[in-house]
Amino acid sequence: MCRTFQTSKITYLSTIASESVMGGCANPLLSTSTLPYEAVPFDKIRCDDYEEAIIEGIRLQISEINAITESTEQPTFENTIAAFDRSGVILNRAVQTLGNLEAALGDEDLMAVMAKVTPILSEHSANILLNKNLWERIKTVYDMRGERCDLSTEDMRLISETYRNFAESGANLKGEDREKFRLLNTRLSELSVKFSQNVTNDMSSPERRLWVREKDTKGLPESIKTAAKDTAREFLESDNRECDDNLYVFTMYAPSYVPFMTYAENRDLREKLYRMYNTRNSHGLYDNTNIIKEIVNTRLELSRLLGKQNYADYHLQGTMAGSPDNVMLLLEELRRNYTIPMKNELAEILEYARKTEPSDFELKPWDYSFWSDKLKNDRYAFNSEDLKPYFELENTINGVLNLATKLYGYTFKENHDLPTYHPDVKIFEVYENDGSILGLLYADFYYRLGKSPGAWMTDFRTETKDDEGKRSLPLISIVCNFPRPVGDEPVLLTPDEVRTFLHEFGHALHGLSSQAKFASLSGTNVYHDFVELFSQFNENFLTETEFLDGFARHNKTGEKLPEELVEKFLKAQTYGAAYSCMRQLGFGYLDMAYHTIETPLADEISIENFEKLAQDPVRVFNAIEGCMTSPSFGHIFSGGYAAGYYGYKWSEVLDADAFSKFKENGVFDPETSRKFKKMLQSGGTEDPMTLYKEFRGRKPNINALLIRDGILESNQ
Repeated sequence: MCRTFQTSKITYLSTIASESVMGGCANPLLSTSTLPYEAVPFDKIRCDDYEEAIIEGIRLQISEINAITESTEQPTFENTIAAFDRSGVILNRAVQTLGNLEAALGDEDLMAVMAKVTPILSEHSANILLNKNLWERIKTVYDMRGERCDLSTEDMRLISETYRNFAESGANLKGEDREKFRLLNTRLSELSVKFSQNVTNDMSSPERRLWVREKDTKGLPESIKTAAKDTAREFLESDNRECDDNLYVFTMYAPSYVPFMTYAENRDLREKLYRMYNTRNSHGLYDNTNIIKEIVNTRLELSRLLGKQNYADYHLQGTMAGSPDNVMLLLEELRRNYTIPMKNELAEILEYARKTEPSDFELKPWDYSFWSDKLKNDRYAFNSEDLKPYFELENTINGVLNLATKLYGYTFKENHDLPTYHPDVKIFEVYENDGSILGLLYADFYYRLGKSPGAWMTDFRTETKDDEGKRSLPLISIVCNFPRPVGDEPVLLTPDEVRTFLHEFGHALHGLSSQAKFASLSGTNVYHDFVELFSQFNENFLTETEFLDGFARHNKTGEKLPEELVEKFLKAQTYGAAYSCMRQLGFGYLDMAYHTIETPLADEISIENFEKLAQDPVRVFNAIEGCMTSPSFGHIFSGGYAAGYYGYKWSEVLDADAFSKFKENGVFDPETSRKFKKMLQSGGTEDPMTLYKEFRGRKPNINALLIRDGILESNQ
C-alpha cells in the first residue's frame, strides 16, 4: 500500500516532503528525466512518489509565485504573466502522470492517492487564484497591455486569458467571499473525484455482470462469444471458482455491452443488460445521486458569488458560444431539423420488426440497436461485423497513423526501448516532414478490468518553448478499450471502434502539432467548444475510399476492402443519423438543465424526475422507470464538460463544415491540409473563430452537417 500523510495542511506537508527529498529518497518525478526525449521513467516511479512530488511541487510553485509577487520591479508581461505560466513544472509533471495512470490502470492505491491529494491541489489552486498581490500585478499588466508594441499575438492572448481566468476564479472577491470561494472550489474537486471513482468502481463491480449460458448467446458473432467466455474464465479464476466452459459473461464496457445489445436475440436478456447499464450509480455503495445534487448546488453557489445567475452563465464566458441563450439556439435548431427524420427512422424500424414480431410489438430502448442493425443489414446487405475482418488492429494502427502522414507529412517510428506504465502500451516517435522530432505518442488500446470506460486523450507533458525558441516535446497519450487478443486470433475492430481511434488520434495530433510558447495556450488548451473539432474532423475519413484503400485488408486473405462493401458502408453511414443526433441532444439538454437552475436542488427532488423533465423535448423513447443517465454522466460531473456538452454537436457543425472544404478540393489536398494544420499548430494562441474563418473563409453553418446526415439534399 502507498504511504500517505496524516494531514492536509500544505505548510506541514511541504516540510515533510522536503525532509524526504533531503533524506535521500530518489523520486524520479522531482527531476528532469534523463531518458531520450525526457520521456516519463515509469519503471522508476513508485506509488508513494506521486504524493511526495505533488507536495514538493506545490512548495516550489509557491516559492516561484512569491518571487513574482515580492519583486520590486514594475509588473511586466515577462516578470509576471510569462513567469506565472512557466511556474509549477514539477507539480504539473506529477499531477499529469498520476491523473493519467489512475484512469488507465484503475489501481486502488493510485485512486487512494488521487483522493488524498485532490483537496490539497484545490487548496493550492485557490491560494494562487485568490492571491491578492499576484492578481494586482496581473491586472496592472492587463490594464497597460496597449502600451506595449513589442508583444506578439500569443503574448497578448496570454495576458487576456490569464486575466480572464483569474477574474472568473474569484480574484476580484473581497473578504469572506474569497474564503467562501476557496471552500466551494475545494469541495467541488472532492465531489468530482468521488463521482468519477464511483463510476469506475460500479462499472467493474460483480453486480454489473450478466452471466449467461450457451443457449442464451444466439445471434452473437463467434468472436464476441469467445471474448465473453474468456472473460468469464478470468472472473471464475479470480474468485477461485470452478471453471465452466458453458458460461459467458457480458459487462458494462463497450466491447462487451454494445455487441450484446446489437446481436443478442434474447430480448429479455437485452432488457436485463440495458437495465443493468442504465441503473449504474443510482443506488447502493456507489450511489451518485446525492453527489449530483451537491455538485450542482455548489456550482450554483459559486456562480452567484461571482455575480452570475447560474453556472452556465459563468462557465460559458470563455467559449465560442458565449452564453446559455446561444447554446440553446443551437440545440433548438438541431431539434427542429432532426425530430421528424428521427420519428420516421423509428417508424421504419418498428414496421420492419413487426414483420416477424406481433402486430402490437412496441419498440423499446433495448430493441433499438438490435432491430436497427437488422434493418440496416437487410436494406444494405451489410452490418458492422462484415467490416471487422478488414480492420485488423495492427493494420488499422498503420492506416490511422498514415492519415497524419498524408495530411501533414508526419511519420511514426515505434520505440521499443522506452519504459511504459503497462505492457499493453505502445510508444511512437513522431517526426515532422523535415525529419525533426515532433513528440512522443503513447497508445494504450486494450480493455482491462478496472480501467476507466470509454476512450480519451491526455498528455504527460504539454508542449512549450523557451525564450530562445527551444521546444519542450509533448508526450501525448491515447487510451481506448478495444477487445483484448484471444489466443492467437488477431484483434478485429468494428467501424465504430475505428472511428473512436480516429477521434482520439485527432486530439493527439492537436497536442503533438502544437507550436505554442506557453503551456496554457498549447495543444488542446483551447475553448471547450472548439477542442472537439480536430477529433471529429478525423472521423470523416472513415467513409473515404482513398483512406480505406491504404490499409483495410482482410486479415486472412489479404483482399482489399471490396468496393461494393465500401459503397454499402457509405450508404449506411447516414442510417440512424437523426436518432443519433437526438440522443446527443438529450445529453445536451440535460447538461443545460442542471447548469441553468437558479435555485438549489432540494434534498427531496428526484434526480430521475429531474432528468425526465429535462429530456422530454428531445426524448426518443418513453422513460424507463429506474433508468437514468445522470448518475454515471462523468462528462458533466467529473470530466470538465459541465455546461459544455453541447460542444460535441457544435464541433460536429464545425467538423462537417471544415471537411466540406476538403471534399471540394480533394480529401488530401495539400493546400487545404496546410491551412487546417495551422489551426492544429495554433492551440489557444488566437481566437478560435478567427482561426476558423482564416481556414474556411467564413463563419461555420449547419448546412454541411445536414447534408452529411442525409437531412438535407446536397444540391439544395
